[in-house]
Formats: sequence, structure tokens, C-alpha cells
Amino acid sequence: MESKVFQQHLENNLIPFWNRMKDEINGGFYGYADAKGIPDIKSVKGVILNSRILWFYSSAYQLLRKPELLEMADHAYKFLVDFCFDSQYGGVYWSVNYDGTVCDDTKHTYNQAFAIYALSAYYQASKRREALNLAYVLYRVIEEKCRDNNGYLEAFKRDFTPSSNEKLSENGVLAECTMNTLLHILEAYSELYNADPFYEVGDSIRNILRLFENKVYDSEKQICDVFFDLDYHSLIDLESFGHDIETSWLIDRGCSVLEDKAYQKEMQPIINGLAESAYRNAFDKHQNALNNEREGKHVDNQKIWWVQAESVVGFYNAYQKNPQKTEYLHTAEKIWEFIQNNVIDSASGEWIESIPADHELDSKQALVHPWKCPYHNGRMCMEMIQRLSQVS
Repeated sequence: MESKVFQQHLENNLIPFWNRMKDEINGGFYGYADAKGIPDIKSVKGVILNSRILWFYSSAYQLLRKPELLEMADHAYKFLVDFCFDSQYGGVYWSVNYDGTVCDDTKHTYNQAFAIYALSAYYQASKRREALNLAYVLYRVIEEKCRDNNGYLEAFKRDFTPSSNEKLSENGVLAECTMNTLLHILEAYSELYNADPFYEVGDSIRNILRLFENKVYDSEKQICDVFFDLDYHSLIDLESFGHDIETSWLIDRGCSVLEDKAYQKEMQPIINGLAESAYRNAFDKHQNALNNEREGKHVDNQKIWWVQAESVVGFYNAYQKNPQKTEYLHTAEKIWEFIQNNVIDSASGEWIESIPADHELDSKQALVHPWKCPYHNGRMCMEMIQRLSQVS
């Protein structure tokens, strides 16, 4: 693998595609584009989508230093601030209509976290102090309104009274707490701490790492449980392969920004264990890609776009931590080859969401929707550019 290949994909494919999703009239970015990349200009705009796009352009600017990328980040930031924040009750909404009016006023912890992630990256790119201040406002929202003595809660009504968590529950369970939300709070706080190493945020990161260690990570199976009740009792025998390999490197990232050697040592068995179980349980050696998940004895062998993106970074990170484990390097290389041959849409440059086992694609798979964005694949490119450049 060479850093220039990832940079070419980022600059020649992903950035141009998402540039075309810019809504020049109503602000932000279109919330939906079909399989040909044709946007629905009146589609609902998910706040997660627009936060992730703000993160993407902010981070791309920090790496590539091209002024037009900062201009796109400015555009994304203005929409987030003008239309997605609730001035009455605080926090950000779940979604707004194409013109910025409120569509779904649900307050979800997951959504607050991604806005923190985006604002922290934008502050580092733009040096605009108000962006950092807003990130701290949302940090306080999560810490004061979205948690209890055990950990972090999920879904709320507009005024932050508790609500049912359908939005992040799947597989027939209704979860009070999820590994997914906890992971992305960790990710957001790590980015905030990297932007401004405030001790309270550092303490919050340590608390989340301990939650993973004591409640989420199953040391016997070397996997993370996924869905929980309020006391963090697991609700289902479910192994989310993509989340496990993503968690491996994001826990490592959290420890790195803390610059805490004690935590790095304490978390190393989790970092290594998750990578090893993903390699052992999830890597499809026939397809050279990662399967989606296992529920009970059933393995879902769809090849999901974001799972492949996180696998490239996760396995390469595991190889960097354990250079003797060359199988991790080879796995990252093989998955990247699979992505190039099967996942990247040759016409648009964006990624196809799901590749079934028989490779008979659903021709109606959207290239953009509230969960389909340049965050996973864009981040993979940026991570690999930086990591490979350090060894070249």
C-alpha cells in the first residue's frame, strides 16, 4: 500500500463527489442522492450527515491545506450553527428539512457526539474559537443531560426527557445503552481533547475507557457486546465485526491523545484482543473482506462499505502495534484491494453501500442518505495517508 494511492482516491474521487452535494441555495449538503449520485434537492438533511461532512472537510483541509476545502468546511459549519442547534432546550436536532426547518426534534446522544467531533475538527482547521465553545456547550449537554451513574443514555425528546431508543436499536432488541453510542462519544471527546486538552474532558475519556473495560468488552470472547439495559447487562448474543475493529483503533487513539502510558498499558489487551477476534472470526479469506456481523450462530456475510473502511485502518493499526503480526498488514492490503475492485463506484467515485455474497448488487442503493457520508471512507484515506507517509 502506498500513501499516494489513498491521496489520489481522496482528492480525485471522494472530495469531488461530495462537492457536488453542496446545497448552494438552502445551505448545508443534500440529504439524499440515488445510485447514480443524483441528489434529491428537497430531501431531509440528517444532522449526523451534515456533522460528518463538516468533520470531513475540516480534516481534509488540515491534511491537504487547500483553501477550497476550508471554504467547504465554512459552508458546512454555517448550516450546522444556523439550523441544527436548538436555542430553547440546547443540543442539536436529529434532522431538519431541506430548507433548514426542524424535521425531527429528537435529541440523541450519538448525534450530540458527532457534532462535537465535527466542531472540534473545524476549530483545529479554522482556529475559530466560537466553534470550540460550541463543542464545549455540547460536551456539557452530554455530561449533564445524557448520562446516569452507570454510563451514557441514548434517546431523548426535544426537552431531554427520556425517549425510546428505536434509532440505534436493531436485531429485535430495544436497547437503553449501546456500544455504538459509547464508542462515538469516546471518538468525539478524543477529538475535543486533541483540540484543547482540558482536564475534565480527559477525565471523561478515562471514564469511558473504563466502561469499555468493565462493562462492554468480553475478555473471554475478545469482542464488545453491543446492546445493553440500563445496568449494562448485554441483551443479545451479537458480534458486530466492523464496530470491533473500529473500537480497537479508536481506543488506541483515545489513549494516545491522553498521553497516559498507564492507560495505554491497561487498554492494550482490549486493543489487541479486538483486532485478533476480528481477524479470526470475521475476515472472509475467499472474498478478502470483512463480514458484517454474527448473531447467535448466524453470520451475516454482506460486505458493508464502512466495515471495510474501518478494517483497513484497524488492521493496519494492529500491525503497527504488533509488527510481528504481518497477517494484519496483509489483511489490510487485501481489504483495500477488495474495496478498489468492488466497493468504489467507478462512475461516481463514491462507495457502494453493501456488496452481497453473490455480488449481485441492488441497483437502487443510494450513494447518499442520512447514514451514508464521507466519514468512514474519507477518514480511512486520511489515516492511511498519514500512517504510510511516516514509514515511507
